[in-house]
Amino acid sequence: MALHIINHPLVQHKLSIMRNKETSTMMFRELLKEISLFMGYEITRDFPLEYEEIETPLQRMNAPTLSGKKVVIAPILRAGLGMVDGLLALIPSARVGHIGMYRDEVTCEPVFYYYKMPENKDRLVIVTDPMLATGGSACDAIARLKRDGYTSIRLMCLVAAPQGVKAVQERHPDVDIYLAALDEGLNERNYILPGLGDAGDRIFGTR
Repeated sequence: MALHIINHPLVQHKLSIMRNKETSTMMFRELLKEISLFMGYEITRDFPLEYEEIETPLQRMNAPTLSGKKVVIAPILRAGLGMVDGLLALIPSARVGHIGMYRDEVTCEPVFYYYKMPENKDRLVIVTDPMLATGGSACDAIARLKRDGYTSIRLMCLVAAPQGVKAVQERHPDVDIYLAALDEGLNERNYILPGLGDAGDRIFGTR
């Protein structure tokens, strides 16, 4: 599947403000919501349409409507929550699941401390996480969704490192990845460079 980098000028401008270390928590959170909405236009671009007859004030016509595409937004906790409101503004009928996990320090295996998804496995799942660094969390979340029977999955992140993109593409080649920016790489602590810091801390004001 494909890697999509959304380089719309408004997205890039807003992302630059988010990267600035002086940007406030309130502004960071609002900008993330706005960028998520813009990215939502691209991630839903190929949704199928059907036509139904309606009557305008002037005449009848065959009008395009969505062809029953059902969506689940699945944020990876906690930072992924910051992208949900923007997508819901665009797709208010979407369901929202939650994926919470951490990595066991001994076994290095993912431990899911919270996982709640709708029962209908036919829905398109949009996994959200602002940062795609090593790709470990995204890969584990997608693997869990597949194990539970979800077959249509897309990953939406704000900023990614090449290492994270490579990891997801290797483990889940059937999953499209949507980004606002592909950055240079990772530092020794696996933070994305130039990045924007810890997205969770900046969203929730815990930095």
